[in-house]
Amino acid sequence: MSKFLKYIFVSMILSLSCFSAKAQDVSVNMENVVFAYIEDGDTIPQLVLPTIYVFPALKFETSKQEKFYWKTVRDVKRTLPYAKAIGSTLQRINAELEKIPEEKDRKAYMKSKEEELIGQYESDMRKMTLSQGKMLIRLVDRECDQTSYELIKQYRGGVRAFFWQGFAKLFGADLKTTYDKDDKDKIVERVIILVEAGQL
Repeated sequence: MSKFLKYIFVSMILSLSCFSAKAQDVSVNMENVVFAYIEDGDTIPQLVLPTIYVFPALKFETSKQEKFYWKTVRDVKRTLPYAKAIGSTLQRINAELEKIPEEKDRKAYMKSKEEELIGQYESDMRKMTLSQGKMLIRLVDRECDQTSYELIKQYRGGVRAFFWQGFAKLFGADLKTTYDKDDKDKIVERVIILVEAGQL
């Protein structure tokens, strides 16, 4: 009987160790975890639902208007991630510049960051259409609260800003374009809200 109990005990130890090994391989996806609270002995699940945005339905008077709207949606989806990346990159650059006291070192740092960013984004930027380039200019102003012209002037100097503004003008773009969510960019702002909420 004692030998039998010994085998049972050993089997239990082995099964527990196997269970423990399997448990280590299991990863919990927090998206599938439902949080809960206990009230009067009852476990009540608690879910935080995402915000759902509701706008008045758009009424297109012509097919041209509808086509323009869906082109706007396409351009926003294409350029918004880059505008946000530019905004977050500038925050990091500003934080680093505050640590660099010497002007020549600041200029050297900015030159290295410029080369790094060109290497990272140039190929993607070249694939953008003219309308997407114009959209990006507007969205940069939205994300950074400064126009593209002001940013270039601030970080790379007035001469370079003047040069790139002239270059942009040749293609019908304007680096001084501002973003106006309450008027001329009202539809763009609506599209951005819906895209960020995953509703479009």
